[in-house]
Amino acid sequence: MSSPQLTYYDMGAGVLAFSTMRQGGCSTGNYADFNINNYCGDAPEHIARNRQALAALIGVSEQHIVMPHQTHGTVVCRVDAPPAEVLEGVDAVMTDVKGLCIGVSTADCIPILLYDAEHHAACAVHAGWRGTVQRIVQEAVRQMQTAYCSQPCQLKAVIGPGISLESFEVGDEVYQQFADAGFDMAPIARRYAKWHLDLPQCNRIQLEAVGVRDVWMSDICTYQQYEQYFSARRLGINSGRIYTAIVLK
Repeated sequence: MSSPQLTYYDMGAGVLAFSTMRQGGCSTGNYADFNINNYCGDAPEHIARNRQALAALIGVSEQHIVMPHQTHGTVVCRVDAPPAEVLEGVDAVMTDVKGLCIGVSTADCIPILLYDAEHHAACAVHAGWRGTVQRIVQEAVRQMQTAYCSQPCQLKAVIGPGISLESFEVGDEVYQQFADAGFDMAPIARRYAKWHLDLPQCNRIQLEAVGVRDVWMSDICTYQQYEQYFSARRLGINSGRIYTAIVLK
């Protein structure tokens, strides 16, 4: 088993930010090679070995790798210590504690990392289309303001690997939910045979609307680059997940 392969993000000297790739683990089939998500059907022994490898690579203990059980809602959870039990029904995790690795799992949904250098606080957000239409990333910014006095104009944001507009075909009912929620559809939707939505762009627009100026987009489409990053639309829901995370140093 080789070392896990990570895509790193430069968010400042005080943090380690990354997304896991598919290479460098021991999982098999549509979980190959590297998956640490407990909720997608992978073998527990493979998850455990992969998790150990990630902990060793990033220099934290396994107990300090925080991964919520996401439900496409808008719950943001503050974490001040390694959780004693599963963070159930949580789609964003924030902390100002050094050495905690907080992250979210995706396989086409949009992962977003936020970092406040002034108050040394961070947040990891899972934004699928349901979370995006409910504006979870804006809720995460509000929660950071409340918890850490973070100013949106001083936040750095990374929008990680997710499905692109070209690959994200949706039904009319999904398009209508965004329209009914008050989104300007022109920048985020395009009609081909069916409607296509641009979730990365929609989240960027939401961040800028609440004052976040420094937004970096990975422009990695998981559907198109499924050999490097997991894609549920390509591989099925019984497949691995990308872990996008941030560690305060």
